[in-house]
Amino acid sequence: MKNIFANLFSRATFPSRAVGTRGRRIETKSPSEIAIMRIAGKIVATVLQEISEIARPGMTTADLDAYAEKRIREMGATPSFKGYHGFPASICVCVNNQVVHGLPSPKKVLRSGDLLKVDTGACYQGFHGDSCITIAVGKVKPAALKLMRVAQEALSRGIEQVKADNHLLDIAGAIEDYVRAHGFSVVENFTGHGVGRNLHEEPAVFHFRTRALPNVKLRPGMTLAIEPIVNAGSKFTRVLPDRWTVETMDNKLSAQFEHTVLVTAPGLPCEILTDRSPVGKHERLKQCAGTALRAVRLVECGEESTGEAVTDDW
Repeated sequence: MKNIFANLFSRATFPSRAVGTRGRRIETKSPSEIAIMRIAGKIVATVLQEISEIARPGMTTADLDAYAEKRIREMGATPSFKGYHGFPASICVCVNNQVVHGLPSPKKVLRSGDLLKVDTGACYQGFHGDSCITIAVGKVKPAALKLMRVAQEALSRGIEQVKADNHLLDIAGAIEDYVRAHGFSVVENFTGHGVGRNLHEEPAVFHFRTRALPNVKLRPGMTLAIEPIVNAGSKFTRVLPDRWTVETMDNKLSAQFEHTVLVTAPGLPCEILTDRSPVGKHERLKQCAGTALRAVRLVECGEESTGEAVTDDW
């Protein structure tokens, strides 16, 4: 989520294969790199699906963090968030009016009725996957469920616009229109981002119409993290004294969903790399193993990691 990590964005390392000097370089991924990112994405999806199944009243947010780190490492990856710019945990966890970058704590006990946001990332063989879900803990009020469903559908509407030759404003407009039609607001202080070798890469993926950020044209091989935050009240937020946790200014509820997606060939829908399709735990692990084998075979066939970069002149 681009904002607190703004400094890191400006220092991100990109491949040198780009032309022109006016534009920023936006990395596209080779087939072998995409194969690795599928594994990273599946690991993240597996962890979030399992957390959604175990989260219950009485657990602490520190319990969820410990579980996430354990599972990420068991599947051969490392937590993307832990230590990143000093962040101390493997998940960002937010409850109710908290918006983003929440710190897990053994003192924060989940209660029935809570709206729980869990965001995590996994780094596998040098590439990251990043995703977030909102979970209804116990019995949740209808208004909270509506907010959660609108946030999830808003992400889906945005993902539908991830097609080669579309632009970021196509994604933003689809998300903003759907959210506003239901009487909610989109947080504007935080955006999505490119993802790959770095957890946060260019471009900034905004979820609202704006001329302040570059309206990048989507090209095959781009990998993006789309993550709209939807508030029940106003779009305004504030950072708490811990310098990480962000909450709504009006103390109303907030919900968020995120996926890492791949821009595919022209005319085809994007691929959701962090898809949480309803398959069993063992089947998810088998899929991870199968994708890993395909990645190894690509390398054995002599395919090099090109890390092609494209430049948009803005």
